[in-house]
Amino acid sequence: MSRFPIYQIDAFTSERFRGNPAAVCLLNEWLDDGLLQAIAEENNLSETAFLVRDEPQRRLRWFTPATEVDLCGHATLATAFVLARFVAPDERRFTFATRSGALTVVREGDRFVMDFPAQPARAVTAPPALIEALGAEPLEAGLSADYLLVLEDEAAVRALEPDMRGLAAIPGCRGFIVTAPGDDADFVSRFFAPGAGVAEDPVTGSAHCTLTPYWSARLGKTRLQARQVSARGGELECEDRGERVAIAGHAVAVLEGTLLL
Repeated sequence: MSRFPIYQIDAFTSERFRGNPAAVCLLNEWLDDGLLQAIAEENNLSETAFLVRDEPQRRLRWFTPATEVDLCGHATLATAFVLARFVAPDERRFTFATRSGALTVVREGDRFVMDFPAQPARAVTAPPALIEALGAEPLEAGLSADYLLVLEDEAAVRALEPDMRGLAAIPGCRGFIVTAPGDDADFVSRFFAPGAGVAEDPVTGSAHCTLTPYWSARLGKTRLQARQVSARGGELECEDRGERVAIAGHAVAVLEGTLLL
C-alpha cells in the first residue's frame, strides 16, 4: 500500500469553512491519469491539486470531479500554502510547471500573490440559450476561456438562480463568469461551470484573469478589490500587469491526512 500526504485548504479567506476548499496531494511521481481523476472524484471538491515535488520547478496539475483543467487559481494558492506551511517554510517564492506555463506564487507574510496570464475577453453577443439558462440578460458579454456576463449591480448577481442543465449545454467555453460593480468592492462575481462538474465554484482565481483586465479598463485603475459572492464567499486582490495579472489572497488549513492507494 502506498501513502501520500493530502491536505484540504480553504483559499481566498482567512476563516475556516469560507472561501474555496481545495485538496492538495503531494506525489513523488505521476500516477495514472485515471487514478488522479478518481481521487478528485472521491474528494468531491471543485479542484484537487496534484504536485510532483521535483526541484527546481515543481509540476502541478488540477482536476475537478469530472475533468482536468488548464488553469486553477484557488488550488494553486492552496498548493503554495501547503508548501509554505508544511514542506518548505523558509521559501518565499514557489514556481510551478503547469499546462498554462510557469506560474509563480510569492509569499508575503500570510498573503500569497500569484502571477497568472491575463485572459481578456473579446466582445460577443450572448446567445439566446445562454440568456434563458442564466435567467438574466447581460448588459455586456465577452468570451475568453469562459463567457463574461456583466449585470447592472451586485444585487442582480446575488439573485441569480441559473438553470445548470441549460448552462452545461452551451458550447465553446469552460464556464460562465457573471459580474457587476460591487457595493463595497470594486467588483463582484459568481462563477458557474456545470459542464466541468462544478455547478457553482465558491471562489475562482482563474476567472479573475478575465475579470481583472475588464474592470481595470472600465474603472481606469490597475489595483482592484474583488469579492466573489457565492454562499461561502471570498476576497481577492487583483492587479492588471498587461499580459499578466497578479491575484492575491489568504488561505487556512482545514484537514491534514494520508491518502492510501
